[in-house]
Parts: sequence; C-alpha cells; structure tokens
Amino acid sequence: MTLSVKGNFNPNPELSDPMKKTSENFLISLVNSIGPSGYEGPVANVWRDEAKTFASLVDRDAHGNTFATVNPGGDPVIMLAGHCDEIGFLITHIDKAGYCWLAPIGGWDPQIIQGQRVRVKGRSGVVPGVIGKKPIHLMSPDDRRTVVGLNEIWVDLGVESRKEAEALVAIGDPVVIAYAYERLAGTRAVARGMDNRVGAFVVLEAARRVAKAAKPPSASVVAVATVQEEIGCRGAMTAAHRLRPQVGIAVDLTFGIDHPGLSDAMRQENDIKVGKGPVITRGPNINPVLFDLIVDTAKQCKIPLQVNAEGRSTPTDADPMQLSRAGVATALLSVPNRYMHSPCELVDLKDIDACVKLIAETVVRIDRDLDFTPF
Repeated sequence: MTLSVKGNFNPNPELSDPMKKTSENFLISLVNSIGPSGYEGPVANVWRDEAKTFASLVDRDAHGNTFATVNPGGDPVIMLAGHCDEIGFLITHIDKAGYCWLAPIGGWDPQIIQGQRVRVKGRSGVVPGVIGKKPIHLMSPDDRRTVVGLNEIWVDLGVESRKEAEALVAIGDPVVIAYAYERLAGTRAVARGMDNRVGAFVVLEAARRVAKAAKPPSASVVAVATVQEEIGCRGAMTAAHRLRPQVGIAVDLTFGIDHPGLSDAMRQENDIKVGKGPVITRGPNINPVLFDLIVDTAKQCKIPLQVNAEGRSTPTDADPMQLSRAGVATALLSVPNRYMHSPCELVDLKDIDACVKLIAETVVRIDRDLDFTPF
C-alpha cells in the first residue's frame, strides 16, 4: 500500500543521474509505502516482489524479515541487512467526536508533528487525515513558549463521530506523515522514511549486481529487509540467528552535519558530508579485517568513502549481527542524511549508488579462505 503522491523526477536530463543504473522507481515505491515498525507489510511486499526478479530464493520468516538469496549453498554466508521499517504512530483511542489519539512508534521530535497531513493504513485502504492542535491565537503566552507534547495532538479525519471514524480506522492502525519522494536540485532527493528504505534498497541492489556478475561469488549472499529496527533492532537479531552468517554488513543512514546549527566540536568529532560518498564506521563493533577489506575495495574501485569513528555500540542492525550466536564479522556502511527522523530526510543519489557498488565489489572478494579473526 503506497501513498497516492507520485515521485517528482529530475526535469533536467543533462544532469548526471546515477540511479539510472539501478532503479529509482524501486526506491520511490519503497519510500512511499507505509511501514512503521511492526507494520512493514506494504514495503516488505514491494521489496519481495523486486527480489523475485533476480534472486535464487526469496522467503519471509514469522517475524516479518524478508530474505533474498544469491548463490545459495555458497561459503561463507554473508548477510546484508537494511531495515525497512520507519518511525510513525499508532491509534490508541477514538473519542466520541471521532478524533484519533496517538502513541509514537520510534523516536519523534514533537515540534515536527504539528500541522502535518497524515495517512492512516485503515482496514479498507489508506485514510487521509491531519494532525490537530490548539491554534496559537488561543494559547496563553506560556503555552506558546512550550513544545506541544505528543499526548496533546490528535488526528482529524474530517468525520463527526466515533461511529464514522470506526468505519474507516481502528485502534492500533498505523499512521505516517504524508510526505512522498521528491527530487531536489542535482542528485539530491527528499522524503520521509529514507531512514531506512535507502538501506533496504542498497542491500537488494547490491545483491542484484552480485547475481548479474560475470563470475558468480564464492559466498552465499543473503540480502535481508529487516523489521522493527526503530524499536530495538529486533528483526536483525532473529534474522542473524536464523541465517548463521559468518559475515554481516548492515546498511543504514547516518548524520550528514554539513548544514547550519551544528557546533564546531560536533564537526571535529565526525565531519560527514552529504554527496561525498558512503560512510564506514570504525570501532569496537566493527571487525577490523572486514573494515580493511571494504576500505581497500573502495580505493581499488575509486569509490569515495568517509570514515566515522564510534567508540560505543551503534543503534543499528550491525550490533545484533555482531553478537549473534558465536559472533559475526560485522561492518556498518551508512548513507549520509540531513534532517533525520523528520518528514524531509535528504540524501544524495550518488552516495546511494556508491554504497551499492562498494558492497557488491566487496562481497565478490570474500571466499571461505579469508580469515576474519581480528588479531
């Protein structure tokens, strides 16, 4: 189930367009699908249908993770994880007047929600609505200086009673902000849900390139659209337990800090820029042998790569993969993103395409003789 708003393609054909080598239509379908954590069905189905066009095996587990396998029976098993869920809301109460009250799914900035249009995935289809709040004219001076809490906003469906509302939606129905994919200048694009439809896109496109390579890989490459990352990386935990991979690469978004409002200290910590290539994390969660292999591959293939240092755990699918069973040699690649967890997450298509290429080029270099023992 997708939003009704269509993507706005780049009107200038003279601009370099890296996504022509993959499928921007696929990315648009992923991003425009409704799929908060626990309700990933529509986006997972888009991903599954695309995987069936090339993968040797496509299946789904009881948790909702979707798997696309290239070269089944190969050795070692490489898991490529990109979570397909997004932040959103669910309906917790419908009052007598038909207003729907909400609880968040994942981490929201309450300032962003006010005045937004929304889409509810109701029992019979997508239902439009708007986020309501008290107008500023009717607020006290103190209230105007206070951020409205998530428990103080509601969805107005345009109905006049609970009965009318319940004919359209039900308690527990998921809600997302009604922002669809749109191209900006050059190779930049914006949408809600780029976190992490981009990651789900990258791992499947990387698997597609591996499947179409002139020489088949030694490894079995399994791309996974994982679920429920935004509420604790749950899908990656169960998927890794099932697959027993020896190698895992998680793909997510990370903070591009090349915009106003950030301190010099933050830039000195990790100066990540949108449009300058994917980002590889280095730290205790990352296998150093796999890190070196990815960096060397990027150099050999002339793929731009930025490095992010992370001294603690990462809030990504990389963490549960690393700790699965007896341990997995894990890496984390990310696409720089501005305005995380907002309706207008901004990415550069060049970074996405470079990430796809880097993963595909890396996994074909891995065989059963490569020792990932760190020291």
